[in-house]
Amino acid sequence: MKFKNILQLLANHFEQEKIDYALIGAFALKAYGYVRATQDVDFLVRNKHQDKIIAYLESLGYKTIYRSVGYSNHVHPVSKLGRIDFVYVKGQTAKNIFRETRWLFILGDLSLPIISPEHLIALKIFAMKNDPDRVFREMADIKYILSLPGIDMEVIKKYFKKYGQLERYYELIGEKE
Repeated sequence: MKFKNILQLLANHFEQEKIDYALIGAFALKAYGYVRATQDVDFLVRNKHQDKIIAYLESLGYKTIYRSVGYSNHVHPVSKLGRIDFVYVKGQTAKNIFRETRWLFILGDLSLPIISPEHLIALKIFAMKNDPDRVFREMADIKYILSLPGIDMEVIKKYFKKYGQLERYYELIGEKE
């Protein structure tokens, strides 16, 4: 997949259309120094832009393979254009996330807004809750993120508790409840 080209194309569109966006997933991890293989690009955007984003992707030849209020997944028949996934947020959640995004370099001179480490962990905890098969990979990612300086461990603990995963929090920090 030609990640840099796709990222730049989408970033240009989002900026032209005044769509708040942030990278999540493997590219967010890469921005924080953790490289993990990936076959897709993951974005977080406001849910009010879902129709506009999907129409744009489909105008580029992407096929929408799944769509719900909170998610959409798109794949292009030309493999080098790959798969793009979106998480849609609204309200106070969106305000909090976009207020805390950071512009970081991800591919050479390409700088894009990246979700905060704490919000990235929240998404990973939510993913584990919804798909237990992802636990091993997500826990490895979270363990790395927790090694970054300045992580607010009280916020992290609240996310684990919110999603019913508190035992995993204690597993990561090496303590018992």
